[in-house]
Amino acid sequence: MAEKVILILVDGMRPDGMMECGNPFAQKLVEESAYSLKAQTVMPSVTLPCHMSLFHSVDPIRHGITTNTYIPQVRPIKGMFDRFDDYDKKCGFFYTWEELRDLGRPDNIHTALCINQHKQSDTDIKITDAAIKYINAEEPDFLFLYLGETDEVGGHDCGWMSEQYMKSVSKALSCVEKLKNSISDDYTIVLLADHGGHDRSHGSDLPEDMTIPVLFCGKPFEKGKEISDVSIKDVAVTIAKLLDVPAVKEWEGKALV
Repeated sequence: MAEKVILILVDGMRPDGMMECGNPFAQKLVEESAYSLKAQTVMPSVTLPCHMSLFHSVDPIRHGITTNTYIPQVRPIKGMFDRFDDYDKKCGFFYTWEELRDLGRPDNIHTALCINQHKQSDTDIKITDAAIKYINAEEPDFLFLYLGETDEVGGHDCGWMSEQYMKSVSKALSCVEKLKNSISDDYTIVLLADHGGHDRSHGSDLPEDMTIPVLFCGKPFEKGKEISDVSIKDVAVTIAKLLDVPAVKEWEGKALV
């Protein structure tokens, strides 16, 4: 029987920031998940290229998006939204940064909501509340929730690992906890970041930029199990397997379940 999956991405959340932000839910979630705190993103470690690699399971050199400006793919590869729609999966997309709108092709998403206010300090909770309401009303097979304050309000404005950054990480984790406690436990929750950061920037191949957390919390996964050799490209293949959808042949990641 196919699973249902909620994918949550906290923009710019470093693993050490997650574990040191002071929110006890971080440790609780690690204990309830199969996880890696040493997973790797792609180069350039920039938001849109990383999201395209997350959804299309290839490196930026293959999908062609190397900046935060979307351009049509020269050799198109189907992403998660497109592939899941092929198999009649109901998909939701809740996000706070409008540049992500091209992660799926037109007419492949059941419901999408963008609150394009990622530079404000209450946007993550607004979009989380909207996602919770939708999940409980519509029971989607797959939903992607993007939380952007950690990157913008925390990292770029004040610096990665700064006091404000840590507060933003903690707030994002509280959003994840609220969602987890508000929906059916039939859902598997996947939590990750697109990239890390250093000083007030990211985009390099420094470990601080490239290392991300990836956690799988749900019935198919062993609680507290640390998994190794994890790439952001593995997430799409893993979610497809959970949904009982064949992976796209061009996808390069591996299933972690």
